[in-house]
Amino acid sequence: MCVCIYIYIHAYIHTYIRAYIHTYTHTYIHTYMHTYIHAYIHTYTHTHIHTYIHTYIHTYTHTHIHTHIHTYIHTYIHTYIHTYIHTYIHTYIHTYIV
Repeated sequence: MCVCIYIYIHAYIHTYIRAYIHTYTHTYIHTYMHTYIHAYIHTYTHTHIHTYIHTYIHTYTHTHIHTHIHTYIHTYIHTYIHTYIHTYIHTYIHTYIV
């Protein structure tokens, strides 16, 4: 009789408690760890990659677009305003001095 109870308890432990522990572990991994990993990746994406993209766009704006605008203004000054001043001085000299 004693051996039968031992076998029954052993079988119960292996069948139900082990299955319960396996199910609990599996559920824990899917519920908490999966959520944690998902949250970590989401946080990482927003913190590092978002910051990287923001920094890249900011750097691009200052490097390329700012340079482009600066070059455009510089070219405009040399082309139009410089020409205008030259024409004005030329006209002034021809009109009043010569």
